[in-house]
Amino acid sequence: MIRISGLHVRYQGDAGEVHAVRGIDLEIKEGQFYTLLGPSGCGKTSTLRCLAGLEAASEGEITIAGELVYSFARGVLIPPHKRDIGMVFQSYAIWPHMTAFENVAFPLRELRRFPRSEIKDRVSHALRLVQLTGFEDRPAPFLSGGQQQRLALARALVREPKVLLLDEPLSNLDAKLREDTRVELRELVKKIGITTVYVTHDQLEALTMSDVVAVMNEGRIMQEASPVEIYRAPKERFVANFIGLSNFLEGKVSRVANGSGFGVVETGNGALHCVLPPTAKIKDAVTIVIRPEDIVLSGPHAGGPEQNLLEGKVVTALFVGEAMEYQLQLRGGTMLRLKLHASAGIAPGDTIRIEMPARHCRALTV
Repeated sequence: MIRISGLHVRYQGDAGEVHAVRGIDLEIKEGQFYTLLGPSGCGKTSTLRCLAGLEAASEGEITIAGELVYSFARGVLIPPHKRDIGMVFQSYAIWPHMTAFENVAFPLRELRRFPRSEIKDRVSHALRLVQLTGFEDRPAPFLSGGQQQRLALARALVREPKVLLLDEPLSNLDAKLREDTRVELRELVKKIGITTVYVTHDQLEALTMSDVVAVMNEGRIMQEASPVEIYRAPKERFVANFIGLSNFLEGKVSRVANGSGFGVVETGNGALHCVLPPTAKIKDAVTIVIRPEDIVLSGPHAGGPEQNLLEGKVVTALFVGEAMEYQLQLRGGTMLRLKLHASAGIAPGDTIRIEMPARHCRALTV
């Protein structure tokens, strides 16, 4: 459905040339919800704007639904209004002097190829999709933030485009409304079956809404995978650090168990069993990653060495609603973050034993 090849974006800034997007390649299947995730300045919005035709790339090619819409080498640049896309901006870009009906009808009237009766039917259908039936005559400024967001979505969908582009559309909503809208938006685009490209810096949005997540940093795609794989099996330290909370322990590979994918890494806190990269060799420098929620308290009948038993002193305890977050100081000063049920009954100053199961410890190549 969408293919981007060798995309580069360069522009002149106050300090000289800025290389915003550095040769990314991606392919999005029809009906897929694909998210570009990353910090500010990573190139995700520039990529989306190039896809929309709002920004001219410096190199590369973009194809939408089999149509070449941009090619630097071939001199092709299809303007935005001729691309089969709908777009929702972060600011919504709602016309304040128009009613809800007029806002949604605007792109159809601009095309000048729809009769009045069809415009009415299409607008009514779009408003019904986003649950704004009955608000047709409401002036846009008198809609709530959530309603304005849905109005912008209806305007993007009214043309029945093949591709929907969303540029951080939930960032202006309060926390509770953002949570509810995530679910509504995901269900809506899946119901319609429209191919969707979503840009966000919010990890939770990316993990809960997407079929595929591409984590970007400094103009490059660091990892592209399903939300579960991105979270459970990061391939880069940046990905592990940016998505959720992670603990990092440095060490060197001391043993490789051929065929199992597991091995042993010697760290400042002893030998730890973990999942190794496929290319790992003895003496390779690696970083072990483990999520706070994967660390458990050690029971009286702890398992074998693959459980990675450690002891430390609780430094801080933080109540976060559904759990308690602790900071644990190991020997040598290494700090670990744990997330346990609120009933754990642990307080700062306690000395505790923990287990870090090998299947949850993943070594990354330095």
